Amino acid sequence: MASSSSISKETPHTISNLGSGQSEPKAAAEEEDLRRYLPVYRAAMKGDWESAKKMLAEDEDAVTAYITANNETLLHRAVGTGKAIHFVEKLVELMPREALALQNRQNETALSVAARFGNTEAAIILVDKNPALLQMKNNIGLFPVHLAALYAHKETLLYLMTATKGHHHPSPYADQSGVQLLVHVIASGLFDVALDLAHRHPNLVTLKLENGDYPLKAIARKASAFPSGCRLNLWQRFIYSRVPVKLENYPPNNPNSGDIENPADNCQVFLQMSGRGNFFISVCQKLHFLLSNIMELVLHIKDIRDKKLRHHQALQLVKCLCKGIYSFSDYKEIKPFLAEPLLEAARMGIPEVLEELVDTFPDSVWCSDADHRYIFQIAVTTRNQNVFNLIYQMGQQKQYMTHFRDKSGNTILHLAGKLAPAHQLNLVSGAALQMQRELQWFEEVRNFVIPAYNEIENDAKKTPAMVFSEEHKDLVIEGEKWMKDTANSCTIAAALIATIVFAAAITVPGGNNADGLPNFSKEIGFIIFAVSDAISLFTSTASLLMFLSILTSRYAEQDFLYSLPKRLIIGLVTLFLSITSMMITFGATLYLVFGHKKGWILIPVAALACLPVTLFVSLQFPLLVDVISSTYGPGIFDRYWFKSYMEMHMEDDADRDFPQKGALRPMCFLSHACGLVSVSVPVVGVVFQCLGGNDVLEVYYGSYSMPLVGKGYANKNTLKKN
Repeated sequence: MASSSSISKETPHTISNLGSGQSEPKAAAEEEDLRRYLPVYRAAMKGDWESAKKMLAEDEDAVTAYITANNETLLHRAVGTGKAIHFVEKLVELMPREALALQNRQNETALSVAARFGNTEAAIILVDKNPALLQMKNNIGLFPVHLAALYAHKETLLYLMTATKGHHHPSPYADQSGVQLLVHVIASGLFDVALDLAHRHPNLVTLKLENGDYPLKAIARKASAFPSGCRLNLWQRFIYSRVPVKLENYPPNNPNSGDIENPADNCQVFLQMSGRGNFFISVCQKLHFLLSNIMELVLHIKDIRDKKLRHHQALQLVKCLCKGIYSFSDYKEIKPFLAEPLLEAARMGIPEVLEELVDTFPDSVWCSDADHRYIFQIAVTTRNQNVFNLIYQMGQQKQYMTHFRDKSGNTILHLAGKLAPAHQLNLVSGAALQMQRELQWFEEVRNFVIPAYNEIENDAKKTPAMVFSEEHKDLVIEGEKWMKDTANSCTIAAALIATIVFAAAITVPGGNNADGLPNFSKEIGFIIFAVSDAISLFTSTASLLMFLSILTSRYAEQDFLYSLPKRLIIGLVTLFLSITSMMITFGATLYLVFGHKKGWILIPVAALACLPVTLFVSLQFPLLVDVISSTYGPGIFDRYWFKSYMEMHMEDDADRDFPQKGALRPMCFLSHACGLVSVSVPVVGVVFQCLGGNDVLEVYYGSYSMPLVGKGYANKNTLKKN
């Protein structure tokens, strides 16, 4: 904050003690004074300049008076409302230059208030009249640019960063203020601004705040900033993998090749090269603009593109921060910057940060927390499958990485036996499926430990199985209750359907003739009735039996893995079939009795028959999909996880048919860090081999091969024909 002596040269009387903001008579305004300025306060809140102008003409002191208990002036309130910028403009014209520096009880000027509320227009007006406001801190040492970053007002932040000169003192870009600004920008998710700030002030990357925070640690907490922390449905994932994004670091090499991120520009280049007239260019651009707007409106492409752009910017920022830390010459200086981001990324489930850290600093894989837990132990404890899936890339080192024990003597299997955090359990619907997910974790981790660790005890003399049973006893009870409640509800429905369709089979529509045969036996509608009635009876009976078996189950822990979910799947599927066939039976009966030779009656009957089926699908089908997916689907443990990871991290959208830097690096994760001597991982025609050392890899792509040395990456120019 500017010293009081330097400010007093400009404002000897009005602002002689800005440091405290309380010594002036106006700072100690009495309650009657606040009531006195209440009308002008209301005018400022409404943006009514005409009324305020009359009041200010009658009482000139009101221009600089404190009108609230927080020692705010009329300018503070007018800037904070953001309703009428002309009010702020007219008020600033009336005020002397030094009066713009008046502060409230938090030592915030009107510019700080504008930054806090994102009032960019007001900030421009204030800075134009008094640029010194940019260098004034509040009572916790934050400049206006810090407040704009903290409250994620990007437009205001960009303006203040442009207006704030780094060579002025005090500077918001120097030392603690600078690193605090970078941390605020990262925490607000403004990664493009953070990239620019890190490039212009690289020294900030290697600084720490007094509270121990620093940029790399801040980005390691932002799980939503990366593809692994983004939950997209199937259609959104399809759009995400194909929508192009424009990154400043990846310009096209060929100026005549057009712009893959801007197809309209490509069209214009083509038409210009082919000698077409401006008319066709204009039509093409308008059609493209119209179609793009329609598609973005319907498919939400813009939101997905913006999300993908943020993900790419976050990945670039991590690379930039790692590069800045790598500039240290001594590893002892690097080490304090690695452990916390690595472990934080493992807790938050961000494999992208882990992959970049371990790739840049291989020894960081051996960092552990206060409980002596490494990244995979942390991943199991926090149930972050995205991090745990990286273990599949470690070849024969998988068991070695899982044999460590923590401070309490727990193996990784003991940790898998502990109950998952609540926020991870809640991602799965129903206590029974939550129990199934916990069993899947336990069984998957069991595959990586040596056989002796299945029965080994921790310091509390408990085996992994004992820990699992003790930790999950309440979840077993909740899962049993959930299963029984579901089965009870479905049993009633199945029993009612079975009763109805059995009665319908006995009392056929239209009655019987003298020979005892149905009168409509030769009608197509009657055949449909008979078949659908039989299907409904058989499926409802099967559903009833399956739900009864769920009610009489023993509900042991292992039953939740396959036995109970399998019964629930069969019960729900057969119940759905019985409801559908019952409605077909009912529709056929109505047609035979009331709509014979009246085809139009089929339309309302079919529409009404679809209603209960649609309700069942909308209410129960999501549960059925979840159960089938968790029981028979690919699961959360994907041995080929890095394949999808490659597709999500292709950094050059213009060249999808060739493995790029971002696609190759996941394959090498931890292999050279753990000293692998021979690795061969085949996937989709790509084979990686380590040739006698931890720094040389040879890449085979189809019929081409090339060596990788150190941190080199494949490119088209270095490929050689086998």
